[in-house]
Amino acid sequence: MHRFADRQSLQDALLERRHNGLRIALVPTMGNLHAGHLQLVKQARELADYTVATIFVNPLQFGPDEDLDAYPRTLDNDCQLLHSVQCDAVFHPTVAEVYGESPLSEQTIVHVPSISDGYCGTSRPGHFDGVATVVCKLFNLVMPDIAVFGLKDYQQFLVISQMVKDLCLPITLHGVEIVRENSGLAMSSRNGYLDESQKSQARVLYQTLIETRAQIESGNSNFNELEAKAIETISNKGLRPDYFAVCSAQTLKPACLSDRQLVILTAAFVGNSRLIDNIRFTV
Repeated sequence: MHRFADRQSLQDALLERRHNGLRIALVPTMGNLHAGHLQLVKQARELADYTVATIFVNPLQFGPDEDLDAYPRTLDNDCQLLHSVQCDAVFHPTVAEVYGESPLSEQTIVHVPSISDGYCGTSRPGHFDGVATVVCKLFNLVMPDIAVFGLKDYQQFLVISQMVKDLCLPITLHGVEIVRENSGLAMSSRNGYLDESQKSQARVLYQTLIETRAQIESGNSNFNELEAKAIETISNKGLRPDYFAVCSAQTLKPACLSDRQLVILTAAFVGNSRLIDNIRFTV
């Protein structure tokens, strides 16, 4: 596996592969990898000839009350994990390599309207601007044919999909289903902050998603009532719910009776860790 820290060496290597007719896949990450990330790489390898994973803790998507410095940096271990699933290359640039020497406050920002609003967009103002901006930069640096993202961050996936469409980027996006722990808890780098008691508490998120889906599939269309009941259930387990919402899977607008493709989104705090999850289904 090749390791690149600067854009020029990465682009020189990719140019050679591109000239040889290889299809390139990109898997953007912030590092501190787990089995969910590795599944993205495995999927990318099935879709393309040469897979590049990026490891970059993006300061632009952290809010003022979020501790950027505390985010775990585990580059050597991450590279070992990527090597174990036969990733072809890893790009781990510095902040200056991605954003140059200008202050972040003076950077060009990519804003995706509407789909960025609400849910995590409300709870983390500016977060999706930071995500869209860095992903756009990575797309321009790597110029992949394919980009692979996990669907645990479902709102993020829709934001990036809209950006690709609106900016006419010649990239095919692939979403990979959530990888879960045996308890049903969605795998996340933030799970590492949880002790065993908190992990046991956190299982209620997926359980409540499953139960709410079952209610809807059995004919209950009182979505507001279902959401309120779910929030109460999550609260009773000692979590602090951020939101629990039944939505159109295409637009993330509140679900209505005519919608057939639905997604239930949720986020909650377990201790100081904010966890997100979702479940998508057809009625």
